[in-house]
Amino acid sequence: MQTDHFTKVQAKGREVDAGLRAYLNSVYAKMSAGVLVTALVALVVGSSPALLELFLGGPQRYLVILAPLAIVWFGFNPSRMKASQLMIAFFALATVYGISFSAIAVLASADLTFGTAVAKAFFVATAMFAGLSIFGYTTKKDLSPVRTFAVMGIWGLIAASVVNIFFGSALMANVISGVGIVLFSGITAWQTQAMKQMYSPSLGKEMNDRMAWAAALNLYISFIALFQYILHFMNQR
Repeated sequence: MQTDHFTKVQAKGREVDAGLRAYLNSVYAKMSAGVLVTALVALVVGSSPALLELFLGGPQRYLVILAPLAIVWFGFNPSRMKASQLMIAFFALATVYGISFSAIAVLASADLTFGTAVAKAFFVATAMFAGLSIFGYTTKKDLSPVRTFAVMGIWGLIAASVVNIFFGSALMANVISGVGIVLFSGITAWQTQAMKQMYSPSLGKEMNDRMAWAAALNLYISFIALFQYILHFMNQR
């Protein structure tokens, strides 16, 4: 009897492990697809003077800049939206970021030095992101306090960034970038641990799909933030 029970427990454990691996693979596939969409949109818009003028040539550029925040705050509600709706909102966000990054694509194509900095920043951000995700997945330490500290710090970071728009201080920009890398590194590790803990096959496919899109969004934003802050340092001359 005990042997049968032990066998059933083992089988259940293998089922959960297989489901968790599939779930995590789906999250990272979604997140990677978002990064790819952003890169492709940036290249397409950046290579078209007409599209650059349309999106970034006037006051409408502020709509492009603020659109990601609007999508995250008002257009992405996992508790009320279907997985298909979350997917649309996620790729809309990736597209808007791509339009914003088209200016980076223009500079990279015109300046070989800057293009090299972009490539290096992307490589470093990818390596950091992978390492942080592995740490978040494997660590036994509860990373919830890291999340609380990082979220509070990010609000402060946003305020400092807005203030520095008016002051234009290079020193403050460097400090903001350094602090941003630290904060989003912590968020990435915590997010990985959180999505591992939240997964359960008993929740059903629709709920797990909704959580997967939400997790992909969080990881996508963290990766983009890491890339931007690292690029700031890579582009120092």
